[in-house]
Amino acid sequence: MHSDSRKMMWAGRVLSGLMVAFLLMDAVMHLTKIEPVVQAFARLGWPIGMAVPLGLVELVCIALYVYPRSSILGAILLTGYLGGAVVTHLRVGSSLFGEMLFPVYIGILVWGGLYGREPRLRALIPFARATNRREPAMEFDGARAVTQH
Repeated sequence: MHSDSRKMMWAGRVLSGLMVAFLLMDAVMHLTKIEPVVQAFARLGWPIGMAVPLGLVELVCIALYVYPRSSILGAILLTGYLGGAVVTHLRVGSSLFGEMLFPVYIGILVWGGLYGREPRLRALIPFARATNRREPAMEFDGARAVTQH
C-alpha cells in the first residue's frame, strides 16, 4: 500500500469515527428522549413518539455504515436520513446556515470519511490530480468502462 493511500485511509477512518460518534450520540439522545430532544421535537412539529423509531433507524444506518461490506449502503441511507432533517428544518423556517444546512455538512463529512477509507468508492469517483501527461479517455459502455486511445 502506498504512503498516500495509507494516509488517506487513516484520515477516512478518523473522520468516519468522529461522524459515527456524533451520530451515535444523536441516536442515543433520541432513544432516551432527553429534554432538549423533547423541546426540539415540539419546535419542529414532530410527535415525541417518533423519537425512538427515528433513533432506531439512525442506529441501523450507522451499523451499516460502520460494517465495511455495507458501508456504501450505510452512507446512502444516512444521506436519506439527513435529508429528512433538512426538509424538517425547511418546513419550519429554521435558519439556513445554522440548522437547515447542518445535516448537509454532516452528510459531506460522512461521505468524506467513507471516501478516505473505501477504495471501491475512490475507484467509482476518482478525483484525479492534475498531470502533464495525457491519459486515455474513459467511455462507459453499459456496465463496463472502455478505454479510448
